[in-house]
Amino acid sequence: MISKILVPTDGSKTAKRSVEYAVQFAKQTGATLTLLSVIDKSAFVPQSIPAMSVSKNLMEPIENYLRMAAESYTEYAQKLCLKYEINCRTVIRSGRPVDEIIKEAEKSKVDIIIIGSHGKSALKAAVLGSVTFGIINKGTKIPVLVVRK
Repeated sequence: MISKILVPTDGSKTAKRSVEYAVQFAKQTGATLTLLSVIDKSAFVPQSIPAMSVSKNLMEPIENYLRMAAESYTEYAQKLCLKYEINCRTVIRSGRPVDEIIKEAEKSKVDIIIIGSHGKSALKAAVLGSVTFGIINKGTKIPVLVVRK
C-alpha cells in the first residue's frame, strides 16, 4: 500500500504536471505528500572561483532569491493539496538535487517518488545530468513513477 509519496519540484511545467498527478494519486490512495524543492547552488556559482574570493555580500542575496523561488514552487503544490484535502509537508534543501531527493525519500520512508521528466534521451540525460535519470539510476530501492511532459 502506498501511504507516503515524495514529489520533487523545480517549478517547471513538467514538475507542475507531476505535482498534479501526485495530488490525484494521493487523493485516490489516501497517501500523504512530501513536497521537496532543492536549491542547486552549484548551478549559479562557478566551480573555478575559490570560496574565499566570493563575497558573502554577493552570495546572501543569491541564496535568498533561490530560497524564495523554491518556496514558490512548493507553495503551488501546497495550494493543490489544500484544495483536494491532501495532507502534505514541504521540505527545502540545498545541495545536489539527485542526492538530496534520494536522502529525503529515505529519511521520510516514502513508498514512491513521483517526478517529472522532460523526455531527454538517455545519452542527453547522462551528459546534461538529468535529475530524473540520476534518481532512476542511483541504485535506490524506492519505486519511481515518471510523469512525462
